[in-house]
Amino acid sequence: MRESLFIKRNRERWQKIQEQPAEDPDEMAADFTTLLDDLAYAKTFYGFSKVTNYINGLASTIFQRIYKNRKEGQGRIRNFFFLELPLTFRRYQRIFLFTTLYFLFFCVIAVLSAAHDDTFVRSILGDEYVNMTERNIASGDPFGVYNNGNEVTMFLEIAWNNISIALQTFAGGIMAGLGPFYTLIVNGLMLGSFQYMFFAKGLGMPSVLVIWIHGTLEISALILSGTAGFIMASRLLFPGTLRRVDSLKQGARDGLKVMVMVVPMLVCAGILEGFVTRHTHMPLAISLFILLASLGFVLFYFVFYPIYLQRKGYTLDVDGKVRIPEKPIE
Repeated sequence: MRESLFIKRNRERWQKIQEQPAEDPDEMAADFTTLLDDLAYAKTFYGFSKVTNYINGLASTIFQRIYKNRKEGQGRIRNFFFLELPLTFRRYQRIFLFTTLYFLFFCVIAVLSAAHDDTFVRSILGDEYVNMTERNIASGDPFGVYNNGNEVTMFLEIAWNNISIALQTFAGGIMAGLGPFYTLIVNGLMLGSFQYMFFAKGLGMPSVLVIWIHGTLEISALILSGTAGFIMASRLLFPGTLRRVDSLKQGARDGLKVMVMVVPMLVCAGILEGFVTRHTHMPLAISLFILLASLGFVLFYFVFYPIYLQRKGYTLDVDGKVRIPEKPIE
């Protein structure tokens, strides 16, 4: 291509980049990439031409702007957790509600079944675990299972196991939701049976004050991972006006956003179970504080705060980007 034709084809774009520099980081990066392509072409065919120096100057200017403002990355992370992620939860709060009710339904089924069948708890939790718990109750340490073993080892094993289950639950959404359906059934039955076992022994409230120190975050994370799986499944089964593959990609992207919060929640739950829950005779005030703080966080971040943002005018477009209202958030 002749140099004059090369300049003619790209002059308007170069002038726009020079006179109206992009403020959006993504647009800035796109401009920088195209200029690098132009620069490589110019250096190959036009050597030390003035147009080569001109393009190099434009690219250098953008490069300096990008790295001069590298704190923008921190702002994007902040916007992700304070705007984009809560608004994603708001978009799928009906699925979150369905997942919660679905899980609780099987918890109730387990409680009713255990109340009418003495063998039900053993069939769900296993004879070995039930026998161990009964021995602990008889010895006066009903929650002794939590203070056995090394704290660090216990934390690592619990966190890894729970994160693995959560990721499998999310990934199972690709099978039309069969993965989360199954995981929530199994864990709902286990939780209902587990709690009934203690309430039947007159240890209901003590079990709540001990077990739910870590259980609040752990169970919430399980429900959220099921939500993430159902999000992907809903996009697969009901693509709307999109191609099914594009809808699935969007569901997978939004589900992954949900999982961004699930993993740290499970790490925190593992820390609490490994290092805190083992102190089964801690003061009531501390137990209540940890339990209520965990519950408060879940309700605030996943329910009330997303509603608040929406009422303030914040929304997500079809690509998952935040649309900010003219009036800034208060």
